[in-house]
Amino acid sequence: MARLAGATCAAVMLVIGLLAVSAGGSNHEYTVRAIFDDAGNIIAGEDVKIDGVKVGSVGSVTPTAQAKAAVVLHITNPGFQDFRNDASCTVRPQALIGEKYVDCLPTQPRVEGTPLPPPLHKIPSSQEGSGQLLLPVQNTHSPVDVDLLGDINRLPERQRLTIILNELGAGLAGRGSDLHDVIQRANPALQEFDRVLKILASENHVLAELAVNSDQALIPLARVRGRVAHFLEASNTVAQASAATRGALARNLELFPQFLEQLGPAMERLGRFADQTTPVFTDLGKAAPGINKTFTNLPAFSGASEAFLVSTGTNAKKTGPALVSTKKLLGLLSALGVPAKPFSANLAKLLSSLKQTGGLERIMDFIFLGTGAANGYDSLGHFLRAEGVAVNCLTYSAQKPGPGCNHKLFSTGSASAASAAAINPSTTGLVMARTLDVLKGATPAQALAKYPGSAPSVRELAALGSGGTSAGTQPVGGSTAGTTYYAPSAESNEAGGLLLNYLLGN
Repeated sequence: MARLAGATCAAVMLVIGLLAVSAGGSNHEYTVRAIFDDAGNIIAGEDVKIDGVKVGSVGSVTPTAQAKAAVVLHITNPGFQDFRNDASCTVRPQALIGEKYVDCLPTQPRVEGTPLPPPLHKIPSSQEGSGQLLLPVQNTHSPVDVDLLGDINRLPERQRLTIILNELGAGLAGRGSDLHDVIQRANPALQEFDRVLKILASENHVLAELAVNSDQALIPLARVRGRVAHFLEASNTVAQASAATRGALARNLELFPQFLEQLGPAMERLGRFADQTTPVFTDLGKAAPGINKTFTNLPAFSGASEAFLVSTGTNAKKTGPALVSTKKLLGLLSALGVPAKPFSANLAKLLSSLKQTGGLERIMDFIFLGTGAANGYDSLGHFLRAEGVAVNCLTYSAQKPGPGCNHKLFSTGSASAASAAAINPSTTGLVMARTLDVLKGATPAQALAKYPGSAPSVRELAALGSGGTSAGTQPVGGSTAGTTYYAPSAESNEAGGLLLNYLLGN
């Protein structure tokens, strides 16, 4: 277990060390050899800064064969160990006592997305400073110190001129181009101005097109120069009015931050409202042609509506008196509605009950089936099994008879004779008259005697139904298919057989 714990601690320490190295704790040496025209007062150990932040130090300062100064810069900050071939370094004063530092820029500012230039060239092993990254003298600057200018200004003008002609002239004889380069590098402003001129020279075609386009753009302005002048005059008037109310404007500017604080939430709500109304306006855009068509047809509709309203007004003048006269009728209907309310409620309950329980269907079934039960059908056609008799007496009562009805069940005597005499066999039918007479209490013999005549027998009806080929008991067709006629025996009365056949539906 102790060995396992030790191995775990070692692994943790290794991970911590790797994280420290990746976070910028590496001692990887990044050395830049910068060539300056003049490196006065630059000594080893001075700071190397980028935008005021120390990123390294000066390692050594040595002269070169070309009478320049080679300053070795050790960049220790890993975040700035990437000097490109457009990098630049300048010697700047750090204190009033003459101490200097090197201010560098790893690469020039450029538009985002523009590819970076290639890195600095590494010095080969056969040359001085091998392995170091070379920053040429064209990328460095050595400004003239202010104290040097102060020293030469102490002398009289004749001695100053002597120094310039004797001392500097002898040293710079035949080196006019070098002096030109040194002066440009000594003043970064001249060098930057030269770069600006090079950029303008490279863009001369663009500048020419700009001049031509400017002329074309100024031509319309020249045509309306009066308006432009008026705009400038109006602007002057506005400026004077603003100056006269500068106190109010100052107050507005003072309240402007508070307005922006309140405007922010309002704009957020407006943005959410716009997001929610976007589908509505999208659908409205789809419906716009139909809406346009509606508004296009609206004048014609308005004209037709005008004629309709005029005719409605004319009709109203004519129907007005009639409507006024119905006021009394409406009062009567209103008075009728109150007593009719219970009946309407009960009728509504009845109809609802019939609808829910299927009562209407049962009533229709009763009518249909009752009609089928009363109306038979055989080979001769339809025939009635029952016939409604509309008389004052439709039921028999053992009690005292009512007015106009003195019949009793199986009554005999003069009452039966009077009732039988009331039957008209010419309109009721011979068989039906005899049948009704029997139902009223007469015997079959009495019914035959009261209503004489011949009627088709059962065998004749069966023979007609079968085409005359057989006699006796035969089934008939139609809706009563399968029904068998009853053939009375010889000793039975014919009227009784007819009654039985009728009651059986034959």
